[in-house]
Amino acid sequence: MLSSLLRSALVLAAVLLSYKCRERHHFCNGRKVCEVDKRIFGGDPCYGTYKYTQTTYTCLTANHVVACELSTAELICEQEEVIKVIGAFYGRNDRTTCIYGRPNKQIEKVTCLSTTATSTVAKSCDGKRRCTVYAVNSKFGDPCYGTFKYLELAYTCECSH
Repeated sequence: MLSSLLRSALVLAAVLLSYKCRERHHFCNGRKVCEVDKRIFGGDPCYGTYKYTQTTYTCLTANHVVACELSTAELICEQEEVIKVIGAFYGRNDRTTCIYGRPNKQIEKVTCLSTTATSTVAKSCDGKRRCTVYAVNSKFGDPCYGTFKYLELAYTCECSH
């Protein structure tokens, strides 16, 4: 029989692996490298206890596009191919993307994202040969008022047959 401490550790591990999966999903989809800030998991349920996140992933060859807020992202496939969106991110999670001419107060918040970015872009672009996506709050919502955001997305081109 498992000791209560081991049982608690297993339950905690299960909770951490499933907690806010949607946010982890949006941070990493379509990226070549992904680092996730521990704050996306919420508060620490067991302070002082070592925790880790285990995940699985699949690497896909993807086209990567970044569009600063108020600009556009162009997704284009060759003849006989159509767009398949892998993932999209709208918000800010670093202090280096789309910073030219921006005051520090507009780039200091780095933990905001639209939870609907992937589905929004996929709904607009999947199955098309060309697609233009506007990186604007009216399309994705405003996950962090006063912060200058950007749209980062990854897509593949699949045979249209």
